[in-house]
Amino acid sequence: MIVLALDTALEACSVAVVRDGEPMAVRSEAMARGHQERLAPVVAEVMTQAGLAFAALDRIAVTVGPGSFTGLRVGLAFAKAMSLALNIPCVGVGTLEALAASTPGWTAEPLLLAVLDARRAHVYLQAFARGSPLTEPSNLSIAEADALGTRLGAGTSTLRVGSGAALLASNAPPAVDVAVIDPVALARLAASRPSLAQRPHPLYLRLPDAKTIAERAGLAAG
Repeated sequence: MIVLALDTALEACSVAVVRDGEPMAVRSEAMARGHQERLAPVVAEVMTQAGLAFAALDRIAVTVGPGSFTGLRVGLAFAKAMSLALNIPCVGVGTLEALAASTPGWTAEPLLLAVLDARRAHVYLQAFARGSPLTEPSNLSIAEADALGTRLGAGTSTLRVGSGAALLASNAPPAVDVAVIDPVALARLAASRPSLAQRPHPLYLRLPDAKTIAERAGLAAG
């Protein structure tokens, strides 16, 4: 199976072409914004590097959130458009799971916490044990995340990864510097799942900070 994996959910634009679990071409560019402008050129570059025509692809993989509202929309719109044009499945993968899978040896970890900084003293968190999810993705206060980590980690070693890992209490388990998603890991996750007729949708764990003009007018009137 040949998978094209796309991630624009965090502060990078990452793309990989993976055949039967092995990378053929990989590109990742750090960026806080500008995903919309760079995604198509990066995809074209990676496909050229892999020496493949788009018709050779069997599946598209994309992160669905949580993450940047703009970045998520860019990646999902692009992935779904390609899926429709090529008539191949588009498989969505949670950002926290993709982040966890980007950690070397993650399937051997008895407890791994994937943690993203959600701002306002909150984090997005999901727990995994030896590659399997223990919890659903959640939006938690730092105190709630600390309590969850302590409860799940009782009597076992724990690893924390992601931009929010260092926000947990100083006595929390060690953190590992995995700040971006490995698109190869994303492709492998998507390849292991059954293709779904329903196209992926974004996973938002909080309302966007930005307001439309109508929303701002309504707030002012209230």
